[in-house]
Parts: sequence; C-alpha cells; structure tokens
Amino acid sequence: YVDTWRDLPNPNQWQVTPETARLLQHWRHHNFSIVRPFFCQVEAVETAIWLNEVAPHTAAGKRILELLSAANRDANPEINRLALKLATGAGKTTVMAMLIAWQTINAVRRPNSKAFSRGFLIVAPGLTIKDRLRVLQPHDPDSYYDHRELVPQDMLEDLQRAKIVITNFHAFKLRERVE
Repeated sequence: YVDTWRDLPNPNQWQVTPETARLLQHWRHHNFSIVRPFFCQVEAVETAIWLNEVAPHTAAGKRILELLSAANRDANPEINRLALKLATGAGKTTVMAMLIAWQTINAVRRPNSKAFSRGFLIVAPGLTIKDRLRVLQPHDPDSYYDHRELVPQDMLEDLQRAKIVITNFHAFKLRERVE
C-alpha cells in the first residue's frame, strides 16, 4: 500500500497535509550538498506518514491500523507504539530527525490537531549514544535539520518549538541503596 501511495505523481493525491507534502518532496528531490537521505530512511519515514495521515482514510489502511491497535492493546494498553526496524549503519538518527521534523512542523502549524506532537522522549542505550543524539536538538550547532539539510530553510524556525528530552535508559532503573 505504501509503494502504491509513494508512486502517486501528484502531491494533491497523497492525502497528507501541505507541510508533509513539502517535506516529502524535499526528501525525495532536494539537491543535498552533503549527504542525501538513503532510500531506506525516506521509506521508513514514508511508512510512518502513511500510517498516520493516509491509512485512516482508506479501507485497507483502517484494517492495518486495527491490527496494530489490537497488538498494542495486548502488549501495552493505552499506549500505541509503532516500531521501525533499520539495520546497523542504516542511519536511524537521520530517520529520527526526519520524524521529529515532520511531527513538529505539523504540530506547530496545526496546533489544534491531535495527530501531531512537538514533544519527544528519546531513550538511549548508553551515555555515548546519548551524546551522539544531541544532533536531534534543533539548537545544536551540528543539528541534522540544518547541517544535513533535512528541512527547508523556511521551516527551520518551526523546529525550534520542539521539546526534545534525550536521556539514558539507566534513568528509569531502580537505584540500589547501600546501607
């Protein structure tokens, strides 16, 4: 279903917000000066976009969303989760940046929508990874949004309104007390 949707030539057929359509066109066609996002990165983000913006408006999409919802109910009631699996070295940080950009820009420009968020909690597996993920903060000097040109220049200001907390998973562990 995502492949069929991706092949639609006219952005007016995509059933996404104008902001999302603009980001998709940017990721697919921008003349990147440093590193162009890999196809698998764009595909992962397109899948998330399709599930959130397109699927609710199609019969097949509604069936898929119901299956995902049922799986979430069994695993963790009241918290809908979706996982994207990418191989080592596939650029998961870039995918996270693209997802944050998509969600934040839409949330800022559509403040009454419940479909988008500008708040993110990123849980890293270790301190080294936590430090590397700082590039997801829009104000970081090496921010992927600007440095890797993941967002058109006129949309960068909207990203400044993102609330991103990057922490280590150890922060959630119970601490042992020594007497």
